[in-house]
Amino acid sequence: MTHSVSARFGLGQIVRHLQAGFRGVVIDVDPVFAGQPGATGAISPDQPFYQVLALGPDGGFMAYASEDSLEHDPAQSILTHEAERRYFTLDDSGHHAPRERAIH
Repeated sequence: MTHSVSARFGLGQIVRHLQAGFRGVVIDVDPVFAGQPGATGAISPDQPFYQVLALGPDGGFMAYASEDSLEHDPAQSILTHEAERRYFTLDDSGHHAPRERAIH
């Protein structure tokens, strides 16, 4: 029997981390946790996990976050215009895509 997983967030969406408070752009999605077994602690590994590029005025960082720890960010205000032009293309729906690959 095949188990189907549907991701809540798509590539290019801006999200906010519920506990840490950072905002970022989803740049990759794994259907389940892709790290070492047991490394998620109390967080269920059987949910989508997202690579999130968080950018702020002082630079950025990569985060690997569970779906349960993220929410859609309606403000969509994390990127400076300079960072947006440098790192991303923007489609008509407002989704960001890394310059080196298209949104799919």
